[in-house]
Amino acid sequence: MIDRAKILFFGVFSLLFLAASCTQQPQQNQDQEEPATNYTNAVATIHPTEGNEVSGTVTFTKVEEGVRVQASVEGLEQGRHGFHIHQFGDCSASDGTSAGGHYNPHDQQHGSPTQDARHVGDMGNLVAGSEGTADMDYVDPLIKLNGPNSVIGRGVIVHADEDDFETQPTGAAGARLGCGVIGIDSAEE
Repeated sequence: MIDRAKILFFGVFSLLFLAASCTQQPQQNQDQEEPATNYTNAVATIHPTEGNEVSGTVTFTKVEEGVRVQASVEGLEQGRHGFHIHQFGDCSASDGTSAGGHYNPHDQQHGSPTQDARHVGDMGNLVAGSEGTADMDYVDPLIKLNGPNSVIGRGVIVHADEDDFETQPTGAAGARLGCGVIGIDSAEE
């Protein structure tokens, strides 16, 4: 009986050893760095929140002075509408609130896009004409497509009301009419 126990023990031990050696992963060189990607273009497609008709596209293009923001949005009432990058790239809530607050990695007060001290996400107001469309084209020195404060993966919100650039922390821009997630459009290796 002892011989059977020894055989069984060595058989189980051999199987465990073989299984453990098969599951080991090759050790990777810890000094080897991943190649850095340089994102040069990003895009967000705006979809309406529940009960609204706002839609459009926002492109972000890396330029020497910062990031060029170009927006074309339709389905708006005539007038000014707050326009911001928000903390999360999550448009799953029917009212757009899942996108969180304004993107503010430097813990600044809310302000206009022409101020140095402001939320990175403060892009000002879209101005819609009588046909309900609004276009914007400007270069933003604070928005980044690369690094720890990149806006890629964050949300873009179009609001119902004008951003007053004073009321903290939202500019009193009102309800969220449209939401989009900023995604990679192209990169340089």
